[in-house]
Amino acid sequence: MFRKTFLFSLALSLTSFSALPAAAQAHLTAAQVVEKNIAARGGLQAWRGVQTMSWSGKMDAGAGDSVARSRRFAQNQGRLSPTSRMDHEKMAADKGDNQVQLPFKYEMKRPRKSRMEIEFAGKTAVQVYDGTNGWKLRPYLNRNDVEAFTADESKAEAEKAGLDGYLLDYAAKGTKVDLDGMEKVEGKDAYKLKVTQKNGNIQYVWVDAQSFLDVKVSGTPRRMDGKMHNVSVYQRDFRNVQGVMVPFVLETAVEGYRETHKTVLESVAVNPKLDDSLFTKPEAK
Repeated sequence: MFRKTFLFSLALSLTSFSALPAAAQAHLTAAQVVEKNIAARGGLQAWRGVQTMSWSGKMDAGAGDSVARSRRFAQNQGRLSPTSRMDHEKMAADKGDNQVQLPFKYEMKRPRKSRMEIEFAGKTAVQVYDGTNGWKLRPYLNRNDVEAFTADESKAEAEKAGLDGYLLDYAAKGTKVDLDGMEKVEGKDAYKLKVTQKNGNIQYVWVDAQSFLDVKVSGTPRRMDGKMHNVSVYQRDFRNVQGVMVPFVLETAVEGYRETHKTVLESVAVNPKLDDSLFTKPEAK
């Protein structure tokens, strides 16, 4: 039986499917899996009605036993990509051996605007993408001037899924989705979808075979210790917020490394008022 928390948004889409034998479930097409995923997340119209979203909570920021470990965290964020380019090395070094949890706020606005604020040592780091260009402010490194994104940072941000995720309205965005078999995700069967974006960039999304929620997504591979490593973001604790399902726990893992890092949401707001000025680069003083 599905958990009661899912029944409101999942009942219509899953009742008829749950009666199908396992063999029939295994032969769904990629398009059918995507359709069921969107229904499980709240439905196409509900998501099209989401113009802005705001997340707040706490995120792991590594431990002080290794600068390299802190760097791994800084590089392995998936859907919360703005933090992946912030410099956590000084944060970890200053905090000794204990895991650091930092308060954050992440705001998104269509079409592709995002703003991340992270509090550390009484200062607020900011990283913003306006849909075309990005900038950052890192006062915890005694850098009080606004810095532009590097070319790699801009490229990575442009390839992110944005507010919708990779599957919503994928065909209209020029994205191709193929079924790449089934795999276990945390002990449960999941459909593995290969997502080829218009620019040729390839991502993977794993959709749970029972709930049809996207429980795992691939991140951008990272070069660490001289080698490229795959990055995965596990999505858990989905909750219904104003008709759309949002994962309140995201855990990022880098292939070949034991350490993982969690982002835990404490509150989510759908369609808050977000002025465009939040995503505008401030004038130089």
